[in-house]
Amino acid sequence: MKHYTFVPQGVCARQIDFSLENGKLHDVHFTGGCPGNTTAIGKLLEGTDAARAVALLKGNQCGFKGTSCADQLARGVEKALQEHH
Repeated sequence: MKHYTFVPQGVCARQIDFSLENGKLHDVHFTGGCPGNTTAIGKLLEGTDAARAVALLKGNQCGFKGTSCADQLARGVEKALQEHH
């Protein structure tokens, strides 16, 4: 299992940590952000196919920010998947 740390831009969360194993997401954790939402995202994505999570979450927006914690997670996972291949 490989651990990744991603520093999001334009959102309340200051850091997003996650692990990838065999293309699956594990241990998604946000530092900062809306605790109810970010905790739920982590629980819902546990064991999910990482590419599918990117497809589901990329482009989701929070208000007028043009991004969201979920979108930033998708960007971080997408980057990790690209680095992994």
